[in-house]
Amino acid sequence: MQEMDLMTLVLTASPVVQAVMLILALMSVAVWAIAFAKSNELRKSRLQAEQFEANFWSSQELTNLFKEVESNRDTHKGLSLIFADGFREFIRLQNQGVTNTTDLVSASQRAIKIAFSRENDRLEKHLNFLATVGSSAPYIGLFGTVWGVMHAFQSLGNVQHATLAAVAPGISEALIATAIGLFAAIPAVIAYNRLSNRVDLLMNEYENFADNFLTILQRQAHLYDKKA
Repeated sequence: MQEMDLMTLVLTASPVVQAVMLILALMSVAVWAIAFAKSNELRKSRLQAEQFEANFWSSQELTNLFKEVESNRDTHKGLSLIFADGFREFIRLQNQGVTNTTDLVSASQRAIKIAFSRENDRLEKHLNFLATVGSSAPYIGLFGTVWGVMHAFQSLGNVQHATLAAVAPGISEALIATAIGLFAAIPAVIAYNRLSNRVDLLMNEYENFADNFLTILQRQAHLYDKKA
């Protein structure tokens, strides 16, 4: 089918089928925009995590690293904020005179868990839209196809002699809706699976760091308890 023929079929389609095509086209554009934006965001988050973890393990004093993160909190994301929230709670309880190791570590763990959940929500933002498009776009396209076919057969009622040439354009324009639906759904499913996997890997790195960080806080709490 030539490009001009395809455009003609789209322009001459029934209003309902045209509306379906427009919705699917907008969904397809949104899928590609979200996929590229989220991929770039995850890449930056991974680089930031690697850089912060290197700074963490090379730091001689966690208090100095904490002050550095807090002074530029608006520019930090991910791992650095998980560290800052956990260490802030640890210092706050120490300043209040709490010396029990379990209390110090448990409070820090709760703060880390909250920060961890917040970062997980940030990384997964808009992924549900990709999943929704991947599951619903084919059905939306199928609805446009069914409506178009129904409209094509209804038009045969005004024709005394039904021929393939008379019904073919209506069926063709109807099938375009299904094609556009698949064009929107397939990239959405691929992008969702790929990005979800990257989010899971990044969150696993965050979780491993949090476990190591809590171990360090536990050792510091023991030392603080002995001095007290």
